[in-house]
Amino acid sequence: MTRTALPRHRARRAATVLTLTATALTAVPAASSARPAPASEVVTWAASADRLGEAVPGRTHRVVIHTSAGGRDLRVRLSNAFGEAPVTFGRAYAGPRAAGAAVQPGHNRPLTFRGAASVTVPPGGSVYSDPLPGTVRPGADLAVSVYVQDAAGTATGHVRGNQTSYIAPSGDHAVEESDAAYTERTTFRHYLDAVVVRAPAGTGAVVAFGDSITDGSGSTPDTDRRWPDFLAARLRDDRATSLKGVANAGISGNKVLGDGAGVSALKRLDRDVLSQRGLRTVILLEGVNDIKAVPAPTAAELIDGYRQIIARTHAAGACVVGATVMPYEGWGEWKEAGEAVRQEVNAFIRDSGAFDAVVDFDALVRDPAAPAKMLPVYDSGDHLHPNDAGMEAMGEHVEPRALRCSR
Repeated sequence: MTRTALPRHRARRAATVLTLTATALTAVPAASSARPAPASEVVTWAASADRLGEAVPGRTHRVVIHTSAGGRDLRVRLSNAFGEAPVTFGRAYAGPRAAGAAVQPGHNRPLTFRGAASVTVPPGGSVYSDPLPGTVRPGADLAVSVYVQDAAGTATGHVRGNQTSYIAPSGDHAVEESDAAYTERTTFRHYLDAVVVRAPAGTGAVVAFGDSITDGSGSTPDTDRRWPDFLAARLRDDRATSLKGVANAGISGNKVLGDGAGVSALKRLDRDVLSQRGLRTVILLEGVNDIKAVPAPTAAELIDGYRQIIARTHAAGACVVGATVMPYEGWGEWKEAGEAVRQEVNAFIRDSGAFDAVVDFDALVRDPAAPAKMLPVYDSGDHLHPNDAGMEAMGEHVEPRALRCSR
């Protein structure tokens, strides 16, 4: 793959947007005389895990997800990565969402774990469900409902993500298609951290590895307008690429080197990125939270962190695309010294040859008249996070051909 700064593409046509129907998760006969086609297991959705406070037993979580790759035989991954005690999931169901917390009538279907309805996950562990026979549409909203039968200590899940999920505060309501019991709303995504499907052979996935900009801060909630969502739609419409899965591994406030909002990128790389099924390429957009921290690392220290991520990802057989750190003057923590570090880091990303390719988000969104600032048309108003237009421009700026390398 050739390293290059990537040109911006035209906005995606409105006609390419897919809408959910009741066939988003469609049952198929249990047996068939047809020979199954070769398939690849590919991540279609992900949300990186963190600590969510106290674990509460005896409630049901209904997590709303938006698929990228389509396929068959859906499996979900439930995580207890940050738990100090085992967590028992009593039942889990999945089905196409109707609206809010409601599931399409007749389509909420049970998940099993080694044939059982219930599973206990030890501290630090995770578990995949058995394949759920049926077809999953790309670009569809699904509701995954998980009854937490027994839990204590710290809960695991994703903190933000700009997506509403729902809680039934008392009892097992996983099987119910109605939203009546789901009286609490939350932006947390409890316990669910990945969903995979079996896609046509050769299908691969991209993981967007980042912080709040990747997580979607600044975009309109509940509309799937994060830049990885726009990239997923673009890959879905591009018949020339076999990359169809897009996993969002953004955590708001995350750093490359230091813990805080989530453990550091270096510490979570294996769990949140390299473990994803069908991984072909990582797009790394991290560093601004390191740069604006007090005390902040030097450019050399941050670059060393990038080199470690590149080496470990290459060792896993995947490509790494480096994304330049975007401008943020006007944000309260901006300083001239941090801007100097940002410029040095971006020079490394563009010119060092360490990455397999480069996507220059800095050049895309900066104001030519004030290069330390974001263009107002892309600014959500806080001068750090792009708005919907900025997110769409970022998703369109990633060239599909730059996501391939020979590893």
